Amino acid sequence: MAITARVSFNDSIVLHGKTYKRPTKPTVVVCVDGFDPTYLEQGITDGTLPNMAGWVKNGFHATANVAMPSFTNPNNVSIITGVPTAVHGIAGNYFLDSSTGKEVMILDDSLLRGSTILAELAAQGVRIAAITAKDKLRRIIDHGLTSDCICFSTEKASDDELKQWIGRTQRPDQYSGDLSLCVLDAGIKILEAGRADLFYLTLSDFVQHKHAPGTLEATAFMQDVDARLGRLVELGAVVAVTGDHGMSDKSTADGKPNALFVQDALETHFGLAPGSIRVICPITDPFVKHHGALGGFARVHILDEAIRDKALAMVEYLSGLPAVEVALLKEDAARELEMPIDREGDIVVVSKKNFVVGGCEAEHDLSTLGGHRLRSHGGFSEQEVPLINSTPIDGYGNTGARQWRNFSIFDLILNYGQ
Repeated sequence: MAITARVSFNDSIVLHGKTYKRPTKPTVVVCVDGFDPTYLEQGITDGTLPNMAGWVKNGFHATANVAMPSFTNPNNVSIITGVPTAVHGIAGNYFLDSSTGKEVMILDDSLLRGSTILAELAAQGVRIAAITAKDKLRRIIDHGLTSDCICFSTEKASDDELKQWIGRTQRPDQYSGDLSLCVLDAGIKILEAGRADLFYLTLSDFVQHKHAPGTLEATAFMQDVDARLGRLVELGAVVAVTGDHGMSDKSTADGKPNALFVQDALETHFGLAPGSIRVICPITDPFVKHHGALGGFARVHILDEAIRDKALAMVEYLSGLPAVEVALLKEDAARELEMPIDREGDIVVVSKKNFVVGGCEAEHDLSTLGGHRLRSHGGFSEQEVPLINSTPIDGYGNTGARQWRNFSIFDLILNYGQ
C-alpha cells in the first residue's frame, strides 16, 4: 500500500526578528493609497463611512506613522515586510543607481532585500491573494509567492483574471477610482470562492490626488470603499486597513503648484555647471499624471567631485528656504529617517506641508494635472495614516503611549486580531 507523506507546517513564521502567526480565519489587509486621516474623519463626521466608523468605535483604531519617504513603493514594501526602508532597501519609486550612474524606475523586486510576510506564510501552506491596482507593485509583492497563490494587478489583469475575479471583460481605466474598487471586488470574489486564507489588497491614490476630503468625488469613492470593506466582514473575514501615505494640498491661493525646483535653485545660487549635480524625485512612477513628479521629498546627488566640499553649504542654504522643512546630509538622513544609506543621495530635502520639491522646472510637465490643484505627498506632513482593525485588539501595547506604524498591521491582525 502506498504511503502518502504528510506535509508539516509551522504555526508561525519569523521575519526580520518578528513572529507572525498563521491566520485562523480569513484575514484581509487593505492598503488605501493616499489614506490621509482627514478622509476618515470627514466620512465619520458626515456619516458616510458606517463600516469604518463602527470599527473605530468597537474594533481598533490608531493614527500611525508611515515609513520615510512617504511614497507608495517604500510603504507597500514596509507593510508586507514589517520593517522600515533601511531593512528592505526599497526607498522610493525612482532612484539614481550610484554604481552605474543610471536613473532607474523601480518596477519589480530586484532591489528587495530579504523576504516578505506573504512569501514566508505561503511557504507554510497559507493560501495568499495579493491584488494591486498598480502593476509596478504586483511585480514586487509577488516576490516568493508559490504557484497556488493568486497575484495580479487590476491595471494589467489578464482576460481570465478579469472574467473570473472581477467579473468584467475590460480593464478599468488606469486613471480612475474604479481601478481601486476592482481590487476590492476581486478580494470579495476570491473570498466568496474560498480560494485564499490571507489577502493583501492595495489600492491607487488617483482620487486622493485629485479630490480633497468632503468633495463629492472623494466622498463617493470612500463610500464605495467602505461598502466593500463591510462586505468582506459579512463574508467572515477579519479586516485591517491602513495607508501608504497621507495627502496634502500643495498649491498656492491661485491654484498654481507651490514648488521649489531644487536643482535650479542650487545651480543658480552656487553657480554650478550643468551636470555637476542631479536632483532625483523618488515620487516619479508610471502614474506621473497624478502629481507631475512633484512630491515632498527629493535627493540631491553630487556628480562632480570637485564641488563635494560644498555639500554642507548646500544643506545650510536649502534649510533656509521657505519651502523646506529640513535638509540633511546623507548619513544624517539615513539614520534619522531609517533609510538605506547605500541608496541615498548626498543630500535629502523634505518640503513643508503645503510645498513640493522638484528637480529642474523644465523637466516637470504640469499640464497633466488637468487644471486640478496639486495634491501630493512624500514628506513628514504626509506620514500620518489611520490604522484600523474590524475586531478589538487586546494586549497590544498602550495605545496612549505607543508610536504606531503602518507596517505593524500584519503583526496587529495576525497576532492579536484573530
